[in-house]
Amino acid sequence: MKKIITIILIFSSLAVFSQTKGKVSATFFLNYHNDLTDGALQKSAFEVERAYLGYDYSFNNKLSAKVLMDVGKDNGSDYTFYLKAAQVDYKALDWANFSVGMIGLNQFSDQEKNWGYRYIYKSYQDISGFGTSADLGINSELSLHKTLTMNLFVLNGEGFKKVQDLYGKYKVGGNLVYQPVDALKFKVYYSEQDSKKLVGTTVVENPTVKNVALFAGYETNKLRFGAEYNKMYDGKKFTDAELDHDLSGYSIYSTYVLNDKFEFFGRYDFLESNKVGTSTTNWNADKDGNAILLGAQYSPIKGLRSSLNYRLWNYDLASKTDLSYVYLNLEVKF
Repeated sequence: MKKIITIILIFSSLAVFSQTKGKVSATFFLNYHNDLTDGALQKSAFEVERAYLGYDYSFNNKLSAKVLMDVGKDNGSDYTFYLKAAQVDYKALDWANFSVGMIGLNQFSDQEKNWGYRYIYKSYQDISGFGTSADLGINSELSLHKTLTMNLFVLNGEGFKKVQDLYGKYKVGGNLVYQPVDALKFKVYYSEQDSKKLVGTTVVENPTVKNVALFAGYETNKLRFGAEYNKMYDGKKFTDAELDHDLSGYSIYSTYVLNDKFEFFGRYDFLESNKVGTSTTNWNADKDGNAILLGAQYSPIKGLRSSLNYRLWNYDLASKTDLSYVYLNLEVKF
C-alpha cells in the first residue's frame, strides 16, 4: 500500500509541475488470462503486469532530460518500484547525439518496435535473458550516412534492476543499422560483458559474455514483418557468465493491418542451448523449445489498445509439460 501511495504522490507532483514545464506520461498493462494447460492449479486470473510513469523536459534545442519509473512484478513479489531511466541527452551535432545516466538501450529496440506488442509479450532477447532495455552508462548515436546509423555504448552491465556490483563489471558494444529505403531495415548488434566473481576472499575473472544479434525488418502501412537471430556465448543470461554455456535462437513475427482499429499478428520463437562436456542433454533443456503466439488487436481510440491472443509453449524436454494460454490484454497510454 505504501508503494502505491508513493507512486500516486510522485505522479501527482509531476502532473502539477508539467502544467508549466515539461511533459508527464503514463502507461500501464492489464490482462486477464486463462490457463488451458492440463493440471494447471490456477486456471485464470486478472493481472496488472506493469506500469510506467515518466517526465520529459527540454532545456533548449540541444539539451534535454527524462525520468522514467517502472513498476512491475519481480521474482514473485507483488510489485517492485524501479528507476528505469534518469538520463541527460545532448545533441552535439546534427549527426551526433549522446546520452548519459540510466539510459534506454538499443539492443532490441528496433526489434521491439517492429514486433509492436510489448504490452502483450516481451521481445525475444528481453524475455530470453540476452540483454536489458536500460542500464547505467553512456551511449552515442551517430548518423554516418542517410542510410546508415551507428550507436556505441559503455555500461555497467547489470541492467536497471541492479546497481554496479562490487567487482566493477562493464559492458561495451554497439549497433549498426542500415536502412536503404523507408520500409526496409537491417541491423547488426555485438557486445562484450566483463565478468568477475568472488571465490572465498579472492575476486577472479569469469568468462566474457559475448552477444551477437542480426535483425531484418519490413514495414508498410498494411504489413510489418521482422526476423531476428540471436547468439550468446558463455552466459546463462547476460548477467550470469558460465564457460561453454551458450544460448541461441530466432524469432519471426508479422502483422497485417486491416484498418486503423484492427490488426492481426503472429509470432514464432525458438530457443536452444548446447551440450556441455560429456552431458547428453542440453544445459538449458527444461526451457529449450519453441513458442507460438497468434492474436488480434483492437484500438478504438488513441492511447488504448486491446488484444485477444493465444500462446503455446512446446518444450524439447519430453518430461516437461507444454503450456497453453488464452490472454486478453489491455494497454492504456497517456
